[in-house]
Amino acid sequence: MSIGQQGVGKLRSGDKRTPLGVYFITEQLDTSRLHEKYGIAAFPLDYPNAWDQREGRGGDGIWVHGVDARAGKRPARDTDGCIALANIDLTRLLPEFEDNVTPVLVTRHVDWVRAAENEALRAELEERIAEWVASKASGDLYTFLSLYDDAFGRWGMDKAEWSSFILQTASQHGHGEVSTSELLLLAYPDEAGLYFSRFRQSIKENDRELASTVRLYWRRDAAGNLKIIVEDAG
Repeated sequence: MSIGQQGVGKLRSGDKRTPLGVYFITEQLDTSRLHEKYGIAAFPLDYPNAWDQREGRGGDGIWVHGVDARAGKRPARDTDGCIALANIDLTRLLPEFEDNVTPVLVTRHVDWVRAAENEALRAELEERIAEWVASKASGDLYTFLSLYDDAFGRWGMDKAEWSSFILQTASQHGHGEVSTSELLLLAYPDEAGLYFSRFRQSIKENDRELASTVRLYWRRDAAGNLKIIVEDAG
């Protein structure tokens, strides 16, 4: 593939770097209306994600796309930050690309671990997520909020402000049945000790059902416990 002219580790708009992380395809663009350099297909990614925003990274317009059919494979560093694949390689991937479902992991290298170690980590993450769901469903806000890191922040609020908001909101609404499906767990690329989870959440209250997609980013605190450091939807 071809990546940004200045390599990886995108920080800001115009730095010609490709971001490292977990992203999702948002749509497929009609490349017949675009410059020939985008090849047979182009898929925008949802950069910057919640982790990028927390880390102060900016910019946008990061795509996975093909190459000009007349030029063939591009040099290793030849884009403004996008990921450009040879058209033949992108063709093989097209059946796998689904809007807001297909994850794209951009990383410097792949680390291999023992299967048992991987399964233990997966079980631990699944247990934390089950605890998050159960405490939310039961209204056990003490347990629910304890799963969030002290450095957590959302919507411009720090952990204390956000906790106060959650407590106030909970007092105004009842608690319904909460269930999850389509769980995805990934070690976050280029961020040691950071883990990404994504799942569908369904909340039933009386005769209503509200479905949404939740993204939780986990890392270990000083005591070694997995805590939520960033949360997002979609």
